[in-house]
Amino acid sequence: MRAVRLAVGGLLLAAAALHAQAAKPHRLQWAPAPDALPKGAKMAVVRGDPAGTGPFAVRLSMPANYRIPPHFHPTAEHVTVKVGTLLVGMGDTFNADSTKPLRKGQSGEIPARVHHFAQTRGATVIEISSTAPFAVTYVHPHDDPRNAAGTP
Repeated sequence: MRAVRLAVGGLLLAAAALHAQAAKPHRLQWAPAPDALPKGAKMAVVRGDPAGTGPFAVRLSMPANYRIPPHFHPTAEHVTVKVGTLLVGMGDTFNADSTKPLRKGQSGEIPARVHHFAQTRGATVIEISSTAPFAVTYVHPHDDPRNAAGTP
């Protein structure tokens, strides 16, 4: 009987330890954003693998006035603003006057292959949820930072 009580007690302690670990916030590991994005941003993977297959979520931290030129993705993306304000516009030409603000706590979805662009108002952190593999195609090749002539 004592062995059963010890075993049950051990299981309860193990369950409490697992619960305590699960209750702790996930520590994100930030690194420079992939070279498909203009320099200056940092990215952290929240879940999944954006380079693999299946669903994923990443956080993108961008400085004030950070711009992402017109581009599109092969899959839809869901964007939630965690900090700051993201100005989002649609189309083939960057036009700051046509952007709509997404503020902290707000979210939106951009369908696959829809041409869009963005700029931050102040330091901004967003969470992007999508389906991997994640890819960025710029409307104008000269805007692509991966090209030698690309302008960030």
